[in-house]
Amino acid sequence: MTQYVYGKNVVKALLADEKKVYEIILSDGFRDKELEQEIRKRKIPCKVNSRKKMDTMFSGSNHQGIAAKIDDYKTYTIEELVAGVPKGKTPLFVMLDELEDPHNLGAILRTCDCVGVDGVIIGKHRGVKLTPTVAKVSTGAIDTVKVAVVTNLAQTLKGLKKEGFWVAGADFDNSQDYRQASYDMPLVLVVGSEGFGISPLVKKNCDFFVRLPMEGSVSSLNASVACAVLLYQIYAQRNPL
Repeated sequence: MTQYVYGKNVVKALLADEKKVYEIILSDGFRDKELEQEIRKRKIPCKVNSRKKMDTMFSGSNHQGIAAKIDDYKTYTIEELVAGVPKGKTPLFVMLDELEDPHNLGAILRTCDCVGVDGVIIGKHRGVKLTPTVAKVSTGAIDTVKVAVVTNLAQTLKGLKKEGFWVAGADFDNSQDYRQASYDMPLVLVVGSEGFGISPLVKKNCDFFVRLPMEGSVSSLNASVACAVLLYQIYAQRNPL
């Protein structure tokens, strides 16, 4: 199966990684000498559409006048995620429980790439999937961070706990300040949905909960921002100066 992804940074990342690109679509007003030169160099079939037609094709998304036809994004099994952790490294996975906004997923993948997360786990039936918008926001991290799509998040956590993983949930209930927790064990960080947080069945499989202090009038952070803060705390604790 193939799909179209769009945006200058996404296409640049594809070409830099020498990923197979079947076709490039440009808007009639597109101008980027470096990209156009690379497309010609790679001898990728290219066609030009009107801006209006591209807006229709990509549902009014900010495609920036360029799109690429590629294979669907590769996903992994949980077993492959576990087996892929480098020898001697303390594993770190992120589980997203019914996250809905593709911009949040893209931003989380970008952060996961930055801090060396070993894999991201999402649900098959609920929540956002790997889409062109996710790819665009991730600025290439969708190709570097391994993503597992599972049918049952709670059962997946039970299996990982049998493998020696601990599960930390980002939640206010019965939680401790994120700066007080210890993260030096094989860990799954669970981040819930934007509107409802972590679902009850997933929450039952969390070993402890951490929260971010809120000093102002706003009650919570955006899911991707909260995830980034927690991941960098884990990184800082595991990699002290």
